[in-house]
Order: sequence, then structure tokens, then C-alpha cells
Amino acid sequence: MKIALLPLLVLAASPALAASDSYQSAPERRTVGEKDWGPWLGPFRAKLVPSLMQDFGERYLYAPANAALPPPAPDEQRVVFLGDSITDRWNLAASFPGKPYVNRGIGSQVTAQMLLRFHQDVVALKPSAVVILAGINDVQGFLQQETAEQIETNWEAMGDLADAHGIRVVFGSILPVNDYSDAAKHVVAERKPAELLALNIWLRDFCARRGYVYADYFDALVDRNGLMAAAYTQDGIHPLDNGYAVMAPIAQHAIEQALRGR
Repeated sequence: MKIALLPLLVLAASPALAASDSYQSAPERRTVGEKDWGPWLGPFRAKLVPSLMQDFGERYLYAPANAALPPPAPDEQRVVFLGDSITDRWNLAASFPGKPYVNRGIGSQVTAQMLLRFHQDVVALKPSAVVILAGINDVQGFLQQETAEQIETNWEAMGDLADAHGIRVVFGSILPVNDYSDAAKHVVAERKPAELLALNIWLRDFCARRGYVYADYFDALVDRNGLMAAAYTQDGIHPLDNGYAVMAPIAQHAIEQALRGR
């Protein structure tokens, strides 16, 4: 019996047969030319991409800190701040002294990456609330090209995960940008203010529909030109300390609203 089956097994394993009879539902992958990202972003992206091919969400970054973080105390209302470099650079201990707030920002991240690490960096930490500030890198297209609908879908999915685990939700508006300095000269061209404003309008309405709290940083930082006021940033994107000082009470008020169920 074993001898009779041997030719069939050999035939089934034949590369020629596998190639001719293979089935593939998806179309062939496209070939995309690499964009010139300039003297700083180019090398940074070249270094980043191989690592992202192993862990696109970059879940390894906060894994040790998460493992070392004890569960919240019985009366503790832990809040996780999830975001990109704007959150990463936010010194929460200085802005919210004595508050059990946990920073889980990672520079250059897009909403799809935050969605991938939401369980590890938010849900597993058992917070009472999450403050999500995301989307500015999606608009630039540094890691992937995304439509407004794709960004909105990722926001919605993060909200779904938080709801499923009983976590109150605060969404921060995308911040305004400017091109007032040499360091910021390409910022507005890559992150068009009209797109940011449209996304914020959608996000505000989404929060109202879902019962989430919308922290409106945009209106507090914007100038008469519809851009971030020059005093609040040097590079056109990231707030200086005085910018975070404006954002902190907005975030705190939003957190308090969320924790008391609005």
C-alpha cells in the first residue's frame, strides 16, 4: 500500500505541477518607485523600513515598560495617551503632576500602527480612559498613502476596541501646522490645512455620535491664517513647551468629562 502511494506523493510535490495549477485570488502586486524624502527623512526612512517589515506596529518599543507597569490601584483612574511624536514629546509628568497618566507615543507613527498596538499599549494596561492623538503622519504619507476614509476607519476601529474593553475615549483634534520657518518650509505642502480641517470636522462629529469626548487643540493653537501660531512651534508641527501648556488643560478637561461619562 505504501509503495502504491509513493508516485502520487512525488507527483503532488512536483514544482512544475504546483506552478501550473496554482491559484491566486489577489492581483499581482504593484511596483512603486521610491520618493526622495530629503537629507534627513530619507536616511531615517531607510533605517526604519526593515524594522517595520518585522513589526509594523513597533510593539517591541513599549513591551518592557508595559511588563514593568503594575496594574492600576483600586482607586486609580489610569489614563493612557496614545499617539505619534506629538504625544511622544509630551512630558506628561510635567503637564499633569501627580496624575496616573501613561505616555505611549511613538514618533512618525500612523493610525494603522497605533491600531496594531492598541491591545498591548492600551487595553493590557487597564486604563480608565485613553487619549488618542493621531493622523498628522497619515496625511503626509511618510509610511503609507491613505485616504481620509482610511484614516477615519482606523480611528473608528480604535474606538471599537476601547468600547469593547470598557475604556472611556478622548480623541484629540489634529493640530494645525505652519511653514513659517526654514525648518517648516515643506510642512504645509505635505500636510494641507484644508485636509486637516476636514478630518477634524469628521472626528468631532464622530465623537458626538459615539459619545466620546473631543479635545479641540486645533482652535487653541491656530492663528488668523489657519496655521499653527508661530510662537507655539519651531518646525511647524511639534508644539514647544508653551504649546503643550495650552493643550494640557484642554486634555485634562476632556479626561474629566470622559471619566464622569460626559
